[in-house]
Amino acid sequence: MRDTRTVLQQMATHIDHNGLHRGEQFAQPGPVPRLDICAVAYVVAERLTPDRYPAEFFTDEVASIRLIESSASAMAAIQAISHVLDSAVCETQIEPGTWVPDYIEHVSNWAATASPVHPKRPPTNAEVIGRIHRAINTLAIQTPAAPAA
Repeated sequence: MRDTRTVLQQMATHIDHNGLHRGEQFAQPGPVPRLDICAVAYVVAERLTPDRYPAEFFTDEVASIRLIESSASAMAAIQAISHVLDSAVCETQIEPGTWVPDYIEHVSNWAATASPVHPKRPPTNAEVIGRIHRAINTLAIQTPAAPAA
């Protein structure tokens, strides 16, 4: 599993260089496809190049979610971002009476949806990157350095 702080830092770099997709599905086609924030976590965690982005990201939301969920490194990064957002993580019912946190929904919706308060727009790329850096800093505080050998 890749180090979560490394994945987050590389996500910030990716978003700074390529922007974010905030529309339907998890990706928008183009010479360098734009990706949803959770798709960015997946491609960075799995070290994919644009020519290897999963086709599901462009066509199948459910398959995209399952693919992202299959990457422990991507999910750790998404969960770290979720923990530094101002809203509570949403939950999904997986069977009657059983609810689980839905970190992908929480983070993806935050990055793509207009805020209900001023300013009434989705966060800018710079604001998304800032929140990713907050997640990195939070992890640094929560995870003490390994003792010297």
